[in-house]
Amino acid sequence: MEQLLVLVNEDDEEIGLMEKMEAHRKALLHRAFSVFIFNSKGEMLLQQRALTKYHSGGLWTNACCSHPYPTETPTEAAIRRLKEELGFTTEVTPSFQFMYKAVLDNELTEHEYDHVLIGRYDGPFELNEEEVAAVEYVDIDHLRNDIRLYPEKYTAWFLIAFPMLEQHLAKQK
Repeated sequence: MEQLLVLVNEDDEEIGLMEKMEAHRKALLHRAFSVFIFNSKGEMLLQQRALTKYHSGGLWTNACCSHPYPTETPTEAAIRRLKEELGFTTEVTPSFQFMYKAVLDNELTEHEYDHVLIGRYDGPFELNEEEVAAVEYVDIDHLRNDIRLYPEKYTAWFLIAFPMLEQHLAKQK
């Protein structure tokens, strides 16, 4: 099934639609979202992408990330994808946005205007094996150190978003 991405300008204003793989091959700026989930202990949920993903297979990243359909907000899309990938629903709060461009494997480039949402969850998972190989909650200090030592284990966007997330959370305290 063809998925259309919302192409945007640097102000996140819609400028058109394009098939997902074509947008990634052409490195065009498009709307995306990244969800960060924390449990009641303050640990962050990490997802290991399925090995069969079209890019970044087997790498660790935030709980969920994807692209909203043309008819949905990033918040609606985030809630939908949490259910589709991890099998749970929780409220998420829009927190900040950023833009990045990263060359990936398979001659693809992510060029995204990324909406970051944060939520809390302590319940069970039903992993979609086509999307997710594994999940685990990780202590933030341990994660920060692991990223420093082994950045190759993590997705390009997670390495960019994680320091921004830490700054955002520090401002919220």
